[in-house]
Amino acid sequence: MTRTQRWTMVAAILGSSIVFLDGTIVAQALQRIGRELPATIVGTLEGQTYVVSGYLATLAALLVLAGALADYYGRRRVFAIGLAGFSATSALCGAAPTLELLAIARVLQGAAGALLVPGSIAVITSVFEGPARARAFGIWAAATSAVTLIAPFLGGTIVDTVGWRVAFLINIPLIVPAMYATLRHMPETRDETATGRFDWLGAIVAIVAIGGISFGTIRGSDRQWHDGLAFGAIAIGLVALVAFPFLMARRPNPLVPLSLFRIRRFAVINLSTLLIYAALYANIGFQAIFLQGILGYTATASGAIGLPTGILLTLFSARVGAMAGRLGARRFLTIGPLLMAAGMLWLARIPTTSAPWRAFVGDPSTFVPPVSTLVDILPAMLVFGVGITMVVAPLTSTLMSSAPTRNAGLASAINNAISRVGQPIVAAVIFIVISGGFYAALANRVPGIDPGSPELRRAVQPLNPPAAGTPANLAAAAHDASTDAFHLAALVAAGLLTVGAAVNFVGLREDRAAAEERRNADDAAHERAPGPEAAAR
Repeated sequence: MTRTQRWTMVAAILGSSIVFLDGTIVAQALQRIGRELPATIVGTLEGQTYVVSGYLATLAALLVLAGALADYYGRRRVFAIGLAGFSATSALCGAAPTLELLAIARVLQGAAGALLVPGSIAVITSVFEGPARARAFGIWAAATSAVTLIAPFLGGTIVDTVGWRVAFLINIPLIVPAMYATLRHMPETRDETATGRFDWLGAIVAIVAIGGISFGTIRGSDRQWHDGLAFGAIAIGLVALVAFPFLMARRPNPLVPLSLFRIRRFAVINLSTLLIYAALYANIGFQAIFLQGILGYTATASGAIGLPTGILLTLFSARVGAMAGRLGARRFLTIGPLLMAAGMLWLARIPTTSAPWRAFVGDPSTFVPPVSTLVDILPAMLVFGVGITMVVAPLTSTLMSSAPTRNAGLASAINNAISRVGQPIVAAVIFIVISGGFYAALANRVPGIDPGSPELRRAVQPLNPPAAGTPANLAAAAHDASTDAFHLAALVAAGLLTVGAAVNFVGLREDRAAAEERRNADDAAHERAPGPEAAAR
């Protein structure tokens, strides 16, 4: 590997890692953010939901456009702009004085992140060739998997030791060497066939559709559907959503070419991606808030509980991908989401009396979790981890084999966008379930209270600790009501995962000719493979 290639790998890995970090690490900070940041326009859980959803919404809507910009204007140039933008917006997030301003900064951060994800893959493709490219992607995949593994635990540790703001500011020291590597060593490359015609209108309509529906739904539920702004946002979002496919059919250079979705396997795998990853991303944030805000876990413990899932994914994802290549992806993409759903169902039975794991970095005696964690949480994480390990590699291989080779980059960008675009909408639905379930359960437990009272809603918020001075009976009822609401949210996630499994089972069914062709190809590849002696030579 040459010096240029080494530094390009450094830039690509760091650029991808900060985007992946902020997709997961912030989840462990949400409970502390809601407790420490004042909010006057939004409710606590409402604002916490925007902090996650706003980031993923803009990231998803701009991914495809960002890839096209990099191809035309130069991948190094766009990548450097993305690094600078992510650094600036990370600083804005870390310095945000209110929950509302933090949510706005996260929207801007998602836009900057969109410039980095397709760019990191594109620069590796342009700098490496042949077997070296495969090795480079292996290094990149291993590094990003390691980030996925440590991010929740790292986020929890940071929150417990130095504060939630550092969860955002940690990006800046990672960006400095990435920027050096990009400006000093990364060669400039571009697609000479790129036309320079970009579908800005399509990207704007996508943002309006996702943002309008998710914002309006979350705000309307929080305001008991007495807010005109919420209804206006939903109406605008729905109009944009309905108009989007018609717009794509008429645009000369559409953001999302509808012709790809006429390929059955491509359409099926993207629909299941929407359902599976929407449930996954939406659950990450709500689960962390519940564990910390209601059960009393430390942020360190809340992050550590996800380590088994990351370990399983890192160790076995490649092996599952190889097995899926031999046996077919359909069975993995059916069983995997069902196991993930089983993990969610296990979380739906967490009792309100489950004892918290109070792990602290400076106290090794707290590193051993209580029995309640081993019974109530760990089995769900293990089953969920096995399930997602069965999904990731087969889903990617099925996606890439379903699209024509000439559209491989575009197909990957579309699927990356879809994997994130469902979260804001599903998070809005789960927010309605949590908020509605919480106040209904509270009214049943404390007779005579008005669930719509502004004073009550300031005192107790779903999945968050009650405000100081809240009467003991109301605080106890809120604790139980939040647990009930989280159970409902877990059931919704389990339902989405089950539907995703059904979509794969029905939609990925191979006809006999295709199955025979795949078996013949596997047999031929096996016959061409060198024996042990040849491999040794």
